[in-house]
Amino acid sequence: MKILLLLATLTALFLGVGYLVGGQNGALIALLIAFVLNIVAYWFSDRLALKRFRAQEVTDPSSKLVQITTYVARNAGIPTPRCYVIPTKAPNAFATGRSPEKAAVAVSEGLLEIMSRDELEGVIGHEIAHVANRDTLISAVAATIAGAIGFIASIARFNMFFGGSQRNSERGGGGSPIFLLVAAIIAPIAAAMIQMAISRSREYLADQTGAGYTNKYLALASALRKLERAPARIDMDRYPGSAHLFIFPTFSSHSLATLFSTHPPIDERVKRLEQLAATGGVSGLA
Repeated sequence: MKILLLLATLTALFLGVGYLVGGQNGALIALLIAFVLNIVAYWFSDRLALKRFRAQEVTDPSSKLVQITTYVARNAGIPTPRCYVIPTKAPNAFATGRSPEKAAVAVSEGLLEIMSRDELEGVIGHEIAHVANRDTLISAVAATIAGAIGFIASIARFNMFFGGSQRNSERGGGGSPIFLLVAAIIAPIAAAMIQMAISRSREYLADQTGAGYTNKYLALASALRKLERAPARIDMDRYPGSAHLFIFPTFSSHSLATLFSTHPPIDERVKRLEQLAATGGVSGLA
């Protein structure tokens, strides 16, 4: 219910900015755009993500990646996702797909090089949990709406600077120019914060659920520490809008994007995993 409420708030924010830009017609256009974008996110988010990072499918059943993914998926009770390798030395991994039947798991070459088998099981478990919990679809929809809010807010600011808001008010649409400008600045920030809240809560759940599939709580904690110490992932910094996909943020620790990180602090994630290991998977944390 919390996630549904946050998604509804994102959609309402999008419609609100649309109304401010173009009145009732603007709200209707925003609603149509939201509908189309959600359809695109539902059907094509997996293909777009895999193509963006040039992921290459692995079909050899004897490969370590396929074997571990098959093992963890069986424990999770879902079909085995397709396996992909991302050609980069920056260690990371993500899952995508609208449903367990259409899912894919992608890991980077760098992650395969630095992780032990147990740690890789922990990472794959985390990604399989995202698939089983339907986080891949939720995150795609949230990111799509948040991105659309940023786009329509840019149109609003452009309108302000070139006098469009005054003409729009004369036609009976939108609000006052000052209010429109404030909304155009605040709306993308609010959207980013809502997306962050959605993603962070799902990351905690994926850590707990995924590690539980193989009882590798400490292995996942160790993997997160390795990712934290890994060199800056410069080649992935170009796609901050895709940060929510990965098990670890794609931007470097000095990036301003960390202010709106879609991931909880590593220390807190490790703390929770260590407690889960000590209590046999029973969480005492809120």
